[in-house]
Amino acid sequence: DWLLRSVAGDPADLQIMYGPAGERRLPETTLPWLSGYADSAPVRTGNAAVDQFQLDVYGEVMDSLHRAHEAGIPAEKHAWNLQLSLLGFLESTWREPDEGLWEVRGRRRHFTHSKVMAWVAADRAVRTLEADPSLPGDAARWRTMRDEIHAQVCARAFDPVRNTFTQSYGSQELDAATLLIPQVGFLPPDDPRVLGTVEAVQAELLHEGYVRRYSTDGGTVDGLPGQEGTFLVCSFWLADALWLCGRREEARELFERLVALCNDVGLLAEEYDPVTDRQLGNFPQAFSHIGLVGTALALAVEDEDPAG
Repeated sequence: DWLLRSVAGDPADLQIMYGPAGERRLPETTLPWLSGYADSAPVRTGNAAVDQFQLDVYGEVMDSLHRAHEAGIPAEKHAWNLQLSLLGFLESTWREPDEGLWEVRGRRRHFTHSKVMAWVAADRAVRTLEADPSLPGDAARWRTMRDEIHAQVCARAFDPVRNTFTQSYGSQELDAATLLIPQVGFLPPDDPRVLGTVEAVQAELLHEGYVRRYSTDGGTVDGLPGQEGTFLVCSFWLADALWLCGRREEARELFERLVALCNDVGLLAEEYDPVTDRQLGNFPQAFSHIGLVGTALALAVEDEDPAG
């Protein structure tokens, strides 16, 4: 109910975040009279990224509602109509660049993860109709959309020389979000392109055993100065990818190291600096805990086929 209430309305106004009660107005405000933890000023509330255009959120909403349907959670009568509205908007906008999952404050780009999640939106709509043909919708048109997105991503976001998906079309930079490709079903985990992407992320984005979300050496796409720590949810994504690819001992070892980072009450921050052994960034961070729970559930399925 919370999700449906929050995202209701014009699909063009879908936000990347909402308040606990579904609030839409979340302006970014600096609080200069606060020094911040360990003098880590400026202290801010809200987030200017609330007004950004991010394609991936359409896929996230469609996937969440599809998973709820598969789990047998009763849907509100208007839930499917909402999904039709979101998909109709996405049909006309998925070819556009966006700010991407990482809320970049530089120019918009054709981010690989964003396009993959647009594919997810179309895929989940097709699968819902296949499971319940009585619902209104054009499965054939959505299959065409799904296939077009898939072909474009494989042609424009994959670097055949390095055997890896890159952060955006035509870029050389890597992005830990591409580790989600097998998890969402875009490609099977034993696909050579997936295996190559996992290896490339390990080679280029690992720092002292943990994963950066992207390279912060030289110019970055986020429009922000300085360096940052390793991004905890990205390390959980690597554990998931290793598990799916059949590298289970490595996945479990990484997961156990990540769990060991929790503080005395079991909380994780947004980032971790393995050199100083300090948690950094927003604290506590829901994204990190979502990653922890997801990886724990994946590793609990001992008998699952790694390629299935």
